[in-house]
Amino acid sequence: MSIVVDALTKVYGQQKAVDGISFKAGVGVLGFLGPNGAGKSTTMKMLTCFIPQTSGMASVCGFNISKAPLSVKRNIGYLPESNPLYTDMYVKESMAFVAGIHGMKDADKRITEVIEETGLGPEQHKKIGQLSKGYRQRVGLAQAILHNPQVLILDEPTSGLDPNQLVGIRQLITDLGKTKTIILSTHIMQEVEAVCSQVIIINKGVIVANDSLQSLRAKNADKTLENIFIELTNV
Repeated sequence: MSIVVDALTKVYGQQKAVDGISFKAGVGVLGFLGPNGAGKSTTMKMLTCFIPQTSGMASVCGFNISKAPLSVKRNIGYLPESNPLYTDMYVKESMAFVAGIHGMKDADKRITEVIEETGLGPEQHKKIGQLSKGYRQRVGLAQAILHNPQVLILDEPTSGLDPNQLVGIRQLITDLGKTKTIILSTHIMQEVEAVCSQVIIINKGVIVANDSLQSLRAKNADKTLENIFIELTNV
């Protein structure tokens, strides 16, 4: 398994943001769902080594997040919800900058491939600050996949995209999920149904569901994912 999480916990003062969660994820797209404040972003920040856990363990591609954070980061592509970008850089310039950070060889060829994959071709010679929110989101995704990581962690990756852009990015995520492990956090249930093979629902820091989409529906009288989500988290 590319991701193994065992009793992972994060405490802020008196609040347990994440409370002893455990799960595994292999190749495919895992939908990571929960209401605002449920612990999704905190979990993703721990897996990407942005913040340390309070207790428990997790590994990414066999590397412990506490003992080998640099190796974890080499194997992960991360698109945070805030999508921080250098807005004064040109799109292609920002790609070259990220490639340099990763010490990539033959970076120009890979940059061209990723710009094509993410549909950034028409905008590649613009400054990021001139782009629409949807295209900025594409730049963030392009930077996340540039070094061809085995694991992708995407926090609200389709935020701000129009319906046509949604189709393209969802297809890209589906294609990437054929060979990579992807954790996809989103509030859009149709998105989960379109691209995810496994679903985890977290509420108040605790996992309340972890199953395949098909099995989750079968266990809940074939209700919609939205209805299942509401029932499990509205407590």
